[in-house]
Amino acid sequence: MNIIVGNKLKTLRKNKDMSQEEVADFLDISQSAYARMESGESHSWANHILKICAIFDIIPEDLLKIDTIQGKVIRKEKAGEVNVSQLSEGIIEQYAERIKELKKTIKDLKKELKV
Repeated sequence: MNIIVGNKLKTLRKNKDMSQEEVADFLDISQSAYARMESGESHSWANHILKICAIFDIIPEDLLKIDTIQGKVIRKEKAGEVNVSQLSEGIIEQYAERIKELKKTIKDLKKELKV
């Protein structure tokens, strides 16, 4: 879950044209603490969920739900038209993250078999 939320935080921050330091200042934490949230290394985002939602103008469910494109905000170029390159980027990011998770699972399973 931390990786999913971290990816969403990163996407939301970039879409809002904010730096990690700006978001961290709003949350009253260090930039490195916020960077750990985005990288999925920390679960402390849960302590700041209401402030995070206020920054990015979302509801907690939006941050927690698993989207098909992992929180990528799709901007519409014209009414009814989705930016295909952004959609593609989101899907590629999703698959790359899933591949990392699967590799870790395989590694863990191999360790268990050797024991």
